[in-house]
Amino acid sequence: MPVGPFINCLSTLLGALIGAFLGKKIPERLRLNLPLTFGAASMGMGISMVVKVHMLPPVILSLLLGSAIGELLKLEKGIEWCAQKVRGPIQKIFPSDNSIVGSQENFMQQFVGIVVLFSASGTGIFGALNEGITGDPSILISKSFLDFFTAAIFATALGYIVTTTVIPQFVILFGLFFLAGIIMPLTTPEMIADFSACGGIIMFVTGLRISGIKAFPIANMLPALLIVMFISNYWTAFFG
Repeated sequence: MPVGPFINCLSTLLGALIGAFLGKKIPERLRLNLPLTFGAASMGMGISMVVKVHMLPPVILSLLLGSAIGELLKLEKGIEWCAQKVRGPIQKIFPSDNSIVGSQENFMQQFVGIVVLFSASGTGIFGALNEGITGDPSILISKSFLDFFTAAIFATALGYIVTTTVIPQFVILFGLFFLAGIIMPLTTPEMIADFSACGGIIMFVTGLRISGIKAFPIANMLPALLIVMFISNYWTAFFG
């Protein structure tokens, strides 16, 4: 029973619905300042994962190669295109206040950031795999608290479109939960450590983006998560 993925997706959906419903009823100081806290929390979680690294070179190599792949595939542009296609119909049903949303660039920067934070963070991916093997949902339940409040606050500005982030989150978390029995036996503690470190770096720069400090192309960095354990395994075999 995928308890963790279910709770995580439900918390994101409820947070987005509540935040979008409340809208301007949330004081402006909370809408402006809490995202900074969420960004700081993401950076803190990222740092806690990076310090578990086994070997840094394969992690850095994975990030470089993964980012190159993401740039060539234009993953971030793809997410932005999907967001634009979905945003129009949703705004017709639930009109939003553009003065809250801000510029198109600001909207995309925030939306892509939360999609990655909810769906493809190292914590979420590892939590789903870990529960699939051990049955322990604690990692994803802990992540659910952050996702609930993050979705609520960002939905006050972005509107009901934040609910659509549950779709990739559901697909990824449930998919990994059911694939865990195949993936985890092929890994080693060293590979998991480097995977966590790679995810931690992506979470750290996601925090920078959510806080409005620097708009890293985080979606384009995601392929690194697919190749880091493979590179870590062979790096350890040849140089470890």
